[in-house]
Amino acid sequence: MGREGKHLRYSPFVPVVLSDRTWPDMEISGAPRWLSTDLRDGNQALPHPMNPLKKLKMFELLVDMGYTEIEVGFPVASQDEYEFVRLLIEQEKIPDDVSISVLVPAREELVHRTLESLRGARKATVHLYNATAPLFRETVFGMSRTEVRDLAVRGVRWTTEYAERKLPGLDLGLQYSPELFNETEPEFAVEVCEAVMDVWQPGEGREIILNFPATVERSLPHVFADQIEWLDRNLSRREHRCLSVHPHNDRGTGVAATELALLAGAQRVEGCLFGGGERAGNVCLVTLGINMLTHGVDPRIDFSDLDHVRRTVEHCNEMLVPPRHPYGGELVYTAFSGSHQDAIKKGFDALRRKAADTGLQADELPWEVPYLPVDPKDVGRSYERVVRINSQSGKGGVAYLLSAMHGLDLPRELQIEFGQIVQAESERSGMEVAPDRLRELFLREYLTASDLTSDLTSSSPSCDKQLTV
Repeated sequence: MGREGKHLRYSPFVPVVLSDRTWPDMEISGAPRWLSTDLRDGNQALPHPMNPLKKLKMFELLVDMGYTEIEVGFPVASQDEYEFVRLLIEQEKIPDDVSISVLVPAREELVHRTLESLRGARKATVHLYNATAPLFRETVFGMSRTEVRDLAVRGVRWTTEYAERKLPGLDLGLQYSPELFNETEPEFAVEVCEAVMDVWQPGEGREIILNFPATVERSLPHVFADQIEWLDRNLSRREHRCLSVHPHNDRGTGVAATELALLAGAQRVEGCLFGGGERAGNVCLVTLGINMLTHGVDPRIDFSDLDHVRRTVEHCNEMLVPPRHPYGGELVYTAFSGSHQDAIKKGFDALRRKAADTGLQADELPWEVPYLPVDPKDVGRSYERVVRINSQSGKGGVAYLLSAMHGLDLPRELQIEFGQIVQAESERSGMEVAPDRLRELFLREYLTASDLTSDLTSSSPSCDKQLTV
């Protein structure tokens, strides 16, 4: 088949029609419960999975950032995975306010082995799953609906019975995921979850987490939100269940789908720092959290040293974060374009004037700087690299760097003249012009040897206006 007609092999995926949806009128006014699955879903997708030492480094980072629910592994996947859970427990690495979880498919021997890895823990959650979507029921497992539902029920029974017999001191929580939920008939997803709850018997002090994975992202973000609102309406025991989502990013809309799902009633989000995970990755917890911050909502996670977070993730995963990744990428606060640089300079100037007029510090004022949705300093970045100069840059960027880095405030005419000189330098070299090189060019062009030893103001030979040095 040639290019024409290929699109006919695909069709939109719309599993539920919700004509009376209410989520478009909602707002996100508080942070959800967050679960990091960097140590499980993120780890299993790496070309070189983390060893226990790297997993411990990642675990400590997540704890320091404030994540209190962490999926620490898949104990039956490998001996390293099992031993890491044992390391956390035996070396008492788990803070009292942190709840760990471990993943296991609904198979009896695997459930028993997974629970054994938790021996000695004070509290933990078993995350039980089985696939419920028709494509997997029929093509992969050859199972009927009844068999799929009964497997989930047996998985819960195996979990509770083993824990009661073998782990009497463990405060055990349960999370159940109908895997490939977003491709499952909605009424069947509810049927399976209700059967699971009938066995677990959630009640006061006995929560159940019902987690709904968009295992492979198939639909527009609003379709996922409709699914979540429909579920929230139709699942029983609302006061004793936590409705959780686990979006992936196969269509590149994982963040949008998650935010709309939160509007639709989701209470908890599973994801990875910088979107690690299988295929196109899980939803990015960094993007979601800082999106909330920029809307005036406290994400309850510490992003104040985002460069440290990125470096740690890159070290542990042996994969680089793209330089244009939202908020955390190396270049996301950097402007090369002349018009952008000029607007940023004017924004900083206005912020300084407001601070002087009000008697407040600049970081106490509402953040209003063009092209920068978040103050770089709020995530641990300096202003030093906000503006960088290449052949696309203009007078505003050059003037900003000379002022910010070297205390030279140029009048407008001189900004234009010197900007042309800097542009010519960048075109000649084909390289970026660093701040120190800017200063060298300025001194070479405008100041004599005697000027360099004077603290007096100096004038451009082609301009009568004074510089403030």
